[in-house]
Amino acid sequence: MHQPRRRDRCLARRGPEPARRQAFRLTSAGADVVLVGYFSAKQKDFETLMAAAATELAARGARVVVQITQRRGVSDGGVQKMGLPYSSRTLLSYGKVREVAQACDRADADAVIFLASLTERQQRTLTDMLGRPAVSLSHILAVD
Repeated sequence: MHQPRRRDRCLARRGPEPARRQAFRLTSAGADVVLVGYFSAKQKDFETLMAAAATELAARGARVVVQITQRRGVSDGGVQKMGLPYSSRTLLSYGKVREVAQACDRADADAVIFLASLTERQQRTLTDMLGRPAVSLSHILAVD
């Protein structure tokens, strides 16, 4: 008996197709969210941007329970790679992702909102790692 074609074997290994995730919306008033900002060291007004984003989310019915900032280029090694994300999968460093996950668990947050735009892959990966929806602020503003 012959083996199934390579494509069929790959599909069998992966398992069934996962259900499509619905886009996160700030529909319930009082949703607790964690706000995450990713900034270069050259950007001196990052605190103002975080405050403006928190105000915008509050106007849409969300409560920002924790704010976390990842700065790039503050150390000598980071200056050379300042334009790049720490990770193409998560945007942040692995330690910062763990910090965000712990903050979400402590605050019992409903979602994580990133100031930076996230790719589909980053959004999926972060949602899986954090155990709650991870979306960019631009997505929230575009949906509403």
